[in-house]
Amino acid sequence: MAKNYDNLAKTIIQDVGGKDNVNSVVHCATRLRFKLKDEKKANDDALKDTDGVVTVVKAGGQYQVVIDNEVADVYDAVLKEVGFPGGGQVPDDDGADDDSSFIDKAVALISGIFTDILAPLSAGGIIKGLVVMCASLGWLSKTSGAYQILYAIGDSIFFFLPVFLGFTAARRFHMNQFIGAAIGATLTYPSMVALASSKTILSTLFKGTAFASEVHTTFFGIPVITMNYSSTVLPVIFTVWFASIIEHWAKKWIPTVVQMFLVPVATMIIALPVAFIVIGPVMTWVGDAIGAVMQGIYNFSPIVAGILMGALWQVLVIFGVHWGIVAVTTADLAALGYDPILALSCMVCYAQVGVVLAMIKQTKDKKLKKTATGAFFSGLFGVTEPAIYGVTLPRRIPFILSYIGGAISGAVIGAFHSVLYMLPSMGIFAIPAYANPKGGSMTPVIGVVIAGVVAIVSGFILQILFGKKSVDADYNKKQAQKVAEAANEATEVANNPIVAASEDEKLNPSTKLVSPLNGDVKPLSEIKDEVFSSGAMGQGVAIEPSEGVLHAPADGKIALVFPTGHVVGINTTDGAEVLMHIGMDTVNLQGKGFKTLVQKGQEVKAGDPLVEFNIKEIKAAGYEVATPVVVTNSKKYESINQVDNGTVEVGQEILSLQGEDEKVKVSGQVQTN
Repeated sequence: MAKNYDNLAKTIIQDVGGKDNVNSVVHCATRLRFKLKDEKKANDDALKDTDGVVTVVKAGGQYQVVIDNEVADVYDAVLKEVGFPGGGQVPDDDGADDDSSFIDKAVALISGIFTDILAPLSAGGIIKGLVVMCASLGWLSKTSGAYQILYAIGDSIFFFLPVFLGFTAARRFHMNQFIGAAIGATLTYPSMVALASSKTILSTLFKGTAFASEVHTTFFGIPVITMNYSSTVLPVIFTVWFASIIEHWAKKWIPTVVQMFLVPVATMIIALPVAFIVIGPVMTWVGDAIGAVMQGIYNFSPIVAGILMGALWQVLVIFGVHWGIVAVTTADLAALGYDPILALSCMVCYAQVGVVLAMIKQTKDKKLKKTATGAFFSGLFGVTEPAIYGVTLPRRIPFILSYIGGAISGAVIGAFHSVLYMLPSMGIFAIPAYANPKGGSMTPVIGVVIAGVVAIVSGFILQILFGKKSVDADYNKKQAQKVAEAANEATEVANNPIVAASEDEKLNPSTKLVSPLNGDVKPLSEIKDEVFSSGAMGQGVAIEPSEGVLHAPADGKIALVFPTGHVVGINTTDGAEVLMHIGMDTVNLQGKGFKTLVQKGQEVKAGDPLVEFNIKEIKAAGYEVATPVVVTNSKKYESINQVDNGTVEVGQEILSLQGEDEKVKVSGQVQTN
């Protein structure tokens, strides 16, 4: 049965400041990405505490609510809640009152342009990579129809990337999206692509410089530097930006009645020639320069570059600026035919996976274990936001350890000189992108696989050795707080019966308690804790247990269970209030060595198991296991007498409680003394 996300969607919209505070909302693999009118109206803490929300991130001019792999379903529920048309897209408010920094705006722009096409880009990369690998391994002939069709399926989105980017960029620049697509289509038009490799050379511009370019044609006498714009990024984005200015200008002076066809005419006939003459060549040179810089860094030392990129990648992801690297990678692929920089980071996700796997083993927090388990499986496929925001980053040390593991994986990839030949997918699906379409050795691909394994192992070992204390730090604080609250409750239980007795002097009926433990009985006065030995908590006995299971001393209802499991209180059906405290100062163990089998309010019978505890582990930690069994409402009885000494077994009578009569009830049966 499908899960209902309506309530979660309502909570999210309420805590981001209401639907009136939302300009737009989109989603990626794990996050709802809001553009809010006023981020101050959002309640960060309430959202972080909401079940179903991993955390909140503010980056790139966006208010990002991290969900996990169910984000698409939550997104649909959010759209229904806010009532946005058109797939949740509404115009962003880019007015003069926007005080976002230039970097935030740039990151938001790149993110917005690439987000919607990531899915087909990833799919194309996987298909293309697998086809190339099959050809490299000799499983598929490059001359076969199967190869050509499958390669076309995988490569088409990359070849015609300007068409897709033109469409998404037009939306970001608030212009007609189909004009944007038409601009991308014109840049990749077959005859224009063919001109770039024409043997007819009219002249050479900037001869003798790094920008020397051949001229194959002219536009009304103006030289045109024809270039192959297929698979490029920067030329189409800047052309669409320029076209948006033309479109907005044209709408101001063209009569409304003819705007439908004349505005596109004016926009395209002005923007595209400028693109071929100026924007395209300049942006291509910029892309080539970026590629040269990246190549220079890589050539200096692939291993050093791998360490830096592997360590920094997760920080870039956190702040959303990794989109800039993705854009540079696309430019590199167009200019160089390969990319060495993003290639160094594709196995970083497995350092997170290794750290999270270790934390699953280390944590006692059931909620964290559940979150970490989901993040582990998500991370296997390269989606690490749940791991970062829900598991490692809040605890800092594990996140830093994942830095180190990521740096190690980057160094391994650098050592194998593994580079990308296409835009990669995530995690294991990125591996095919390292296969050279022209053939050659598969060693670089094997190096990437090794890097992934090394990342998992190093992350796991680092967390086991250095990260354990940080795993449950917050959990232990909360447990300690619960213990303190429970201690206060226990004090209330111990003290309030005195008041009750003065208000109602009628004694409880006589009854008896049986041993909750196998072990040796001794007087309560021999307990080293004065609270118990003095009788301040009530009368009773102490038992030195020989087996680690605490049982119910009579029929009744569980009145108190400490979160750590070392204290249980029971109200018997005959009115006795019994407190059993396993060991002395064992609260400091924070539940380690204890397993609670019951919960507050639960009905139990005499002899039912209540708590399992590890005697050896408790003693090894330096604590005694002598267990007081105390009647906290002792004033409701004439006398409380110890029945047995020495060794006792569970179910054997240990205390006789004399009340208003001489009848003794044992587990619901009435006997006469």
